[in-house]
Amino acid sequence: HAGDDGVLGDEEKIIIKAIDKATKTIKKESNTNNLLFTNPLVPDVAFTPNVRKNYKYFVAMYHDQGLIPLKALYFDEGINISLNLPIVRTSVDHGTAFDIAYKGIELNSLSYINAIKYF
Repeated sequence: HAGDDGVLGDEEKIIIKAIDKATKTIKKESNTNNLLFTNPLVPDVAFTPNVRKNYKYFVAMYHDQGLIPLKALYFDEGINISLNLPIVRTSVDHGTAFDIAYKGIELNSLSYINAIKYF
């Protein structure tokens, strides 16, 4: 539960400092005053309908913090983006589907289309 102000841990203090630093750096480099990042939210709160409507993107600190709710809510449309590469790399978020390839099964290609649109 994000440490509960030190009751369960204090890693959110470190994370908040990193968020502040990233926000300042990006704002400086991009000449924007828009809010870029907010303080950490635990996944069971971040992905509720009332919170989700306030954000366009979510950045997860750990794989399962973001992937489990993403797949539960947006399995057919989610994408992943690899950062810090010399190229823009996007991909569907649900795997290759080799188990159903070439079997004449009707597929949903929305996540594939979303990965291409991200460019």
